[in-house]
Amino acid sequence: MEKLSLDVFKRYKEVDVKRIDEELKNSLARLNRKIMVLDDDPTGVQTVHDVSVYTSWDEEAIKSGFNEENSIFFILTNSRGFSKEETIKVHSEIGATLSEVAKKTGKDYILISRSDSTMRGHYPIETAALKRSIEKESEKRFDGEIIIPFFKEGGRFTIDNVHYVKEGDFLTPAGQAEFARDKSFGYNSSHLGEYVDEKTSGQFIKESCTYISLVDIRKENIEKITSQLMAVENFNKVIVNAIDDVDVKIFVLAYISAVLQNKEFIFRSAATVTKVLGGVSDIPLLLKEKLIEKENENGGIVLIGSHVNKTTQQFEALKGCKEPLEFIEFNQHLILKENGLQGEVIRVISEAEKHIKSGKTVVVYTNRDRFDLDTDDEDKQLEVSVKISDAFTSIIGKLSIRPNFIIAKGGITSSDVGTKALKVKKALVMGQIKPGIPVWMTGEESKFPKMPYIISPGNIGEVDTLKEIVDMLSSEKK
Repeated sequence: MEKLSLDVFKRYKEVDVKRIDEELKNSLARLNRKIMVLDDDPTGVQTVHDVSVYTSWDEEAIKSGFNEENSIFFILTNSRGFSKEETIKVHSEIGATLSEVAKKTGKDYILISRSDSTMRGHYPIETAALKRSIEKESEKRFDGEIIIPFFKEGGRFTIDNVHYVKEGDFLTPAGQAEFARDKSFGYNSSHLGEYVDEKTSGQFIKESCTYISLVDIRKENIEKITSQLMAVENFNKVIVNAIDDVDVKIFVLAYISAVLQNKEFIFRSAATVTKVLGGVSDIPLLLKEKLIEKENENGGIVLIGSHVNKTTQQFEALKGCKEPLEFIEFNQHLILKENGLQGEVIRVISEAEKHIKSGKTVVVYTNRDRFDLDTDDEDKQLEVSVKISDAFTSIIGKLSIRPNFIIAKGGITSSDVGTKALKVKKALVMGQIKPGIPVWMTGEESKFPKMPYIISPGNIGEVDTLKEIVDMLSSEKK
């Protein structure tokens, strides 16, 4: 499968976005459903603002989300850090609790399983467990699953049913990109129908998928797309092609038409569809004035745990920041030594606090040589990664001083910082500091209340993106 030039985008006719937005607004008003997003790491809020994120999935949390005025809320599961068994258990529990809350509140809902735009994660077991549990506990029956990994801000596009990752001036088939070689969630197929076949071990095959083409989307052929959706049954998969947010909007118009005719689907998607279904407007990127406490003279802290190439490039670029930074390496290879990680945590905290108190921003980073087990056992590899992440992110939890800002780089890293180190139970998504890079405002219950917490996905942004963020936040106070 060949790479594509960016010129491929010119093949498709443009549409009147303002008119589509108005039609979508009217359709969403008719839909009248609560939208619950299950996020397998904290980066899924990278397209929304003024939306709640809950870090537990008990009845109280889900009921709180249902009772909000907002049509959409997020539940952070961080299931990308779970074993397969734990993933199935948690999603079965969520399905049962969601069914109970929907029954008690009398509100219907749409369920989105938000995952990685490069298709890493516990698929298909998450959505399969949700379907089984919900259908066991309620009268709801799901006709199909809608798959939309498109995410423009991250350079993820689906064209002719093949998913691509933007790399420089070309689109690389996702199965050929570094993400497909992930030790825990790797795959071979770039064609989404073949990906479904591969991941489900042939339970659902390429030929049984329904494909929503870009040609039909750009022709605004809502009736045809609706008919395609109406024909889906037996939890077969719907593959949605998209190269721009407007493609998702046009698809959602057809989706709503099908739902109003009693069709039911679960979404497996990247972050774009959450914004579209939630009717979330665009706002400007967040600036320093909204994020930094003027009275706090301490420096900030950046935790870099991800090892994808994009993160390593951004880490190297950080060394060129305008303001001097203090770089402290965390040696995760000490996991091989008894109590090695605990001692490393104590050393790093002592050094970091000294510099943060002096007003200097600290960058704590894992050794750039990955620590991988010599095994094909995905769960064992994941278990080691979680142990390392627990130790690494505990640095934030054990800080005795309040930094001026916190940035976490990487999905597992950012989730562990938010839930385990900062002990956030509920956060408000303030918006994005750069495209695809969300900021939480931590709740009163957290270690550092009302702290803007910046969640930087490992695979998002340009080489200088992280440097630009740190430069902005670390510049001298006037």
